[in-house]
Amino acid sequence: MKCVVLLSGGIDSTVMMYALMANHELWPLTITYGQRHVKEVNAARKVCIARNADLAARWEHLDLSLLSSFLKCTLTGYGEVPDGEYDVDTIKAMFVPNRNMIFLSIAAGYACSLGAECVAYAAHHNDAVVYPDCRPEFVKSVFETILMGTGGKVSVLAPFLHFTKAEIVKLGRGLVVPFRSTWSCYKGGELHCGVCPTCLDRKKAFEVSGIEDPTDYADVKA
Repeated sequence: MKCVVLLSGGIDSTVMMYALMANHELWPLTITYGQRHVKEVNAARKVCIARNADLAARWEHLDLSLLSSFLKCTLTGYGEVPDGEYDVDTIKAMFVPNRNMIFLSIAAGYACSLGAECVAYAAHHNDAVVYPDCRPEFVKSVFETILMGTGGKVSVLAPFLHFTKAEIVKLGRGLVVPFRSTWSCYKGGELHCGVCPTCLDRKKAFEVSGIEDPTDYADVKA
């Protein structure tokens, strides 16, 4: 079964891609939207190469950088990415309006053109607490919408919807996911900053899972 995978280059989407390979022919799609952390693109390419040549050959990068002027938030250059754990203020600053709906819609169209039966994205339990487009009710709604919009040809998979990030890390270790090649940091420096919400989330996932974090952080004290 062919499946288009929305691959950011982060831990969640990379583990999902590796997990789905057992039963699907995967077509990874990385979409950029003018975000400051474009290092995700190189990470996405690396994790595909690390898996096998066929996957790397099917990987596509769609550059929609012009969206940054429409999807205004700190991730697209409007203000500075905050430090610290996720809270009401950081979520408000970093939320990219309707991003997953936009990405899933594009992926569904791409799937139709490939003759693929599904699209997959790595929404998980931790994200559902933070972002409305990662919640079960959104997934149910977008599943129905995309199925109708493609004439019943394409469905949406969200296999990690009830997984925590720590559980995803545990699964990834068993799948030999190259965690060191993945990218999470929203600031987009040479190294993971170690202090932004997503870096702290990444650190906590490894800590809770009991797996050594291979990530190089700029702020090792955080």
